[in-house]
Amino acid sequence: MAADERDYNLTAEQKAVKAKYPPLNKKYEYLDHTADVQLHAWGDTLEEAFEQCVMAMFGYMTDTETVEPVDTVEVEAEGHDMLSLLFHFLDEWLYKFSANEFFIPREVKVVYIDRMQFKIRSIGWGEEFTLSKHPQGTEVKAITYSAMQICEDEKPEVFVIIDI
Repeated sequence: MAADERDYNLTAEQKAVKAKYPPLNKKYEYLDHTADVQLHAWGDTLEEAFEQCVMAMFGYMTDTETVEPVDTVEVEAEGHDMLSLLFHFLDEWLYKFSANEFFIPREVKVVYIDRMQFKIRSIGWGEEFTLSKHPQGTEVKAITYSAMQICEDEKPEVFVIIDI
């Protein structure tokens, strides 16, 4: 299922917010997986692939183009290798949504990835998720290591299965 095929039946107000901003450049898709969903994200750099993977996760939860960039949130994560770094990176972003902040980004930018120390720092622009403003998609319960891949052969791309 392509990223733009997810239908949220937007209200007029949600369409108006969407129209205020340029369309997001989505470099991700959702792949079918038994009982879960697999995120496939890519980019010109590994940083962009990680950014797109976060946006794919949030795009499954709501139409991220209805989100206004009114608040800024920083997310840092560490791992013991690149796969654990990707896992913890996504998990930290999911925590920002699931905890008290209910933050949903319109855009995420990876400031840096340290491939030697397995650290990442990112910034997201968005707002608090509210049902009256944002269409409800599917809740993401957890990130999994199942079939997780980071490929950098041609274009950087990542595959992550999320528990829904």
